[in-house]
Amino acid sequence: MAPLPPSMAPPPPSMAPRMTALLLRVLTFAFLVASLAILTTNTSTLEIGDEVFKIRFKDVYSYRYMLAATVFGIAYTVLQVAFTLNHIVKRNAQTSSDGNPVFDFYGDKVISYILATGAAAAIGATKDMKPLLTALGVNSFLNKGYASASLLLLGFVCTAMLSVLSSYALPKKV
Repeated sequence: MAPLPPSMAPPPPSMAPRMTALLLRVLTFAFLVASLAILTTNTSTLEIGDEVFKIRFKDVYSYRYMLAATVFGIAYTVLQVAFTLNHIVKRNAQTSSDGNPVFDFYGDKVISYILATGAAAAIGATKDMKPLLTALGVNSFLNKGYASASLLLLGFVCTAMLSVLSSYALPKKV
């Protein structure tokens, strides 16, 4: 039987974890960017008598924290995607290692905790504001807060899975 041409050959076994990590990082990036877009456009108008107030996401401290967590997560994810793509593209004898597994391990742990606390803070704040703002008729602000926090939570789940994958790779390389 003739060997398969290189374009049809399956990837080497060591490439599968990198591709899985790349997929999870791209998903994380997509969730975080969507969360950022929803959060930063979250405004609402509140009318109390003759007074009109504009509520913005930056008026809520927990949303500010969620913004910071999302930006840190996006920056780390972009960095890791670049490292992963570099490793996949330049895979040869000189770059046969899987990068820096200790950086991956600790980076994934720290970022996943930051994302989790950002989502938790926003969900808690939104729940606390719900009775007051619902009575004043400002549900869209709350719904966008929940949507943004939910997407951040999904980003955390992807990063937590990456954290587990990086912990498996650590004993092999250290």
